[in-house]
Amino acid sequence: MAIFGIGAYYGEDVSAEFINHGIAGPGWGQREAPELFQYIASLKVGDIVYIKSCSAGSKDIHIKGIGFVADHKFLTDEEDTKGIVSAGRRINWISRERFTVPKPKEKNNVRSNTIYEEFHPEIQQVIMSKVVSSVDAT
Repeated sequence: MAIFGIGAYYGEDVSAEFINHGIAGPGWGQREAPELFQYIASLKVGDIVYIKSCSAGSKDIHIKGIGFVADHKFLTDEEDTKGIVSAGRRINWISRERFTVPKPKEKNNVRSNTIYEEFHPEIQQVIMSKVVSSVDAT
């Protein structure tokens, strides 16, 4: 199990569509961003995904939802992705809470990437505490 941050701004904020349709993925096609297709395809069932927004000048990471990769299926057709993303994964969103986390001081910032594995221990701790409280609430 790993934790991944994923952006949801593709000309407009589609984080609500991600949550409402139970998906997440990149907004670019395979031709424009083959590495993002591979990245999304590599996610495993049970991995944690959080929707993030963190512009270069922002002092905070804005988190808009947390969920788990629901199954092994890699979604590539428009019917499955609802036309929101070019490819994606099914996500069981367990938290729709919006909150901010101060951006940690770090040497190699990955926050502006579309998707990244979260390795920073402080951010991991915040995400896991939200996961535990969401699971405990059910």
